[in-house]
Amino acid sequence: YDMRFPRLYNALANAGASLMAVPAAFTVPTGEAHWHVLLRARAIETGSYVIAAAQGGQHPNGRATYGHSLVIDPWGRIVAELPHDAPGVLVAEIDPALVSDARSRIPALANARDFAIG
Repeated sequence: YDMRFPRLYNALANAGASLMAVPAAFTVPTGEAHWHVLLRARAIETGSYVIAAAQGGQHPNGRATYGHSLVIDPWGRIVAELPHDAPGVLVAEIDPALVSDARSRIPALANARDFAIG
């Protein structure tokens, strides 16, 4: 759920984070609609890697979670994905130089401003 709050990820990146860990248990409907796009947006906005461990499967209470654990690079590219809701292990190579490159090419963190309306 926290991935819906971009200011959190901006604060983490501004504090020096270059990799964001996002554990989640999105339901199937919201996962299908929002999981990939929100995580990719957080990676792009912050120029950071996003590692999203996702609970998946059918649960005893009838709830179904989406799964699809992901690793996303600072350009928003999906580097690795478990394309299902079953248990599994996801491994991906992380290149710290991509963080510096993305942040220098798109300096959104450095150029951010507060805005007031009214």
